[in-house]
Amino acid sequence: MDAQGRGRADNVDPADQWVLNPNTGEYELRLTPSAPQSAVPGPRRSAPSPSRVGAGVPGSRTTAPVAPGRDVPPPRRRRGVPEEPLPGRRGRRPVKQKSKARKVLLWTGGTMAFALVATAGGGYFYLKHLEGNVGTTDVGDAAASSFSKDEAFNILIIGTDKRTGEGNEGYGDAGSVGHADTNILLHVSKDRTNATALSIPRDLIVDVPDCDTKQEDGTSKVVAGTEDVRFNTSLGQDGRDAGCTMRTVEAATGIKPDHFVMADFNAVKTLTSAVGGVEVCVEKAVDDKQSKLKLPAGKSTVEGEQALAFVRTRHAFGNQGDLDRIKVQQQFLGSLMRQMTSGDTLTSPTKLLKLAEAATNALTVDSAIGKVGTLKDIALELKKVPTKNISFMTIPVVDNPAETVKATVVVDQTRAPEIFDAITGDVSFTEVKAQEKKEKAEVAARLKGTKSAAADVRVQILNGGAAAGSAQQQLAYLQTEAGVTKSDNAGNAEADLAKTTLEYDPDQADQARRLADIMGLSGAALKPGKSVTNAQGLPAMTLTLGKDFKGAGVKLNSSAPAASNVEKSTADKVQCAS
Repeated sequence: MDAQGRGRADNVDPADQWVLNPNTGEYELRLTPSAPQSAVPGPRRSAPSPSRVGAGVPGSRTTAPVAPGRDVPPPRRRRGVPEEPLPGRRGRRPVKQKSKARKVLLWTGGTMAFALVATAGGGYFYLKHLEGNVGTTDVGDAAASSFSKDEAFNILIIGTDKRTGEGNEGYGDAGSVGHADTNILLHVSKDRTNATALSIPRDLIVDVPDCDTKQEDGTSKVVAGTEDVRFNTSLGQDGRDAGCTMRTVEAATGIKPDHFVMADFNAVKTLTSAVGGVEVCVEKAVDDKQSKLKLPAGKSTVEGEQALAFVRTRHAFGNQGDLDRIKVQQQFLGSLMRQMTSGDTLTSPTKLLKLAEAATNALTVDSAIGKVGTLKDIALELKKVPTKNISFMTIPVVDNPAETVKATVVVDQTRAPEIFDAITGDVSFTEVKAQEKKEKAEVAARLKGTKSAAADVRVQILNGGAAAGSAQQQLAYLQTEAGVTKSDNAGNAEADLAKTTLEYDPDQADQARRLADIMGLSGAALKPGKSVTNAQGLPAMTLTLGKDFKGAGVKLNSSAPAASNVEKSTADKVQCAS
């Protein structure tokens, strides 16, 4: 059914389709220019159909009539615009032309639109209409059987390279069966204070497990798994559905997605137009002949085709690879989220309705969350998360060691596990970042304050992993050149340390700052604790030379390691693509 049949006829402002019901005193949506007993599209369910227009996963449309007997005024039309009959069902989309592309996944898309409309006084009938826009796919036990408002949840957001959506003739791979081209695993915390959007590179080498898929005739077929293949083959290849992609995510990360959402190219174009454009920023002017993106340096507002070009381009940024494009897409998503939840959008009925229509027409979800009530619940839970606490990051990867010419990547087993464990354990990366900031401030404060004279510093030296003889050499330097005469060699430490440390009693803070200045110790190297008793029976600090010790008299000037060595950004920050 085309735009008119869905209640968005040409020359009719969506805001004008909300009318007051005198019997209830509430505003309700009238979707057709017919008599009071109108019809709205009902939800699409289970049985797939090749004619599904969306993100590469089939669905079907049905029409559910509104219950009769409600005395509701007919819809208003603009002056001079005649009534138009309801058009028939849309036919199959035409074959598109060759192109290689991918789309950004708008996790806020349909669900956020549901939230905005519902909380703006929408109403049940319009939400049912939006539900009818959304396609559904049965992925069996790959998805949770229901949605819980009281638990943390994971939604896998998928974009395929299949050429679907009107006006997308020039995009995508003409021969693609619809692979998992763009993938984001969205984790929403149990307390709704934070969320993590983890991008999964399409060229990540993984093992795709066996998966049970539902066929059009209602039967099941197990698609055999494959080893050491690109992640994007987890969808479309050999008839794999989104459930196969969900199972692949779990196998590769240990994180089980609860549900999936799939969007098409049109999501980028129509959503950005619905909100009046999205602000982006580039460090240098862009003129990409392949994506047709042309932007001046600095900030610009993009929408429609230009917005799609921005998230598709791989030649304009970084090393022209997939990982750099992921960063650009994450920045774009953050900007889109800020615009969707801005006052200009929330206070405009016209924008809200356009946003809801645009988003839901681009979505396909698993059948467990395809009902209007469930979609609204998810939307309202997502809406609770502050944008400043939405962290974007990408699975840490390294070049595939099995390749001579580097084209794919594998999971970095050094850095990735802590990310997977944090998401599984419902740990907030924004809280980690805040804690790091707090600790950094506390560490920096250790170096601020008065410093005692070098002659007043009392310290014993231990070798905790430095080269043999380092403690004696450092002692000689401190006594003969640095003026720290009240120092002695205490031998070897009980265990080796990676970093040199200085432990001291809080009353010795001024002595610690002096020795830190002499040796180039960072605030992190200073460890408030207990003093020891030196050979003269006086309290002394303990300096333990770690493996980072560079030699007597050589300043360390070390810095504190980050708690999580992972690139990340948050949705509330404006960033310029480079």
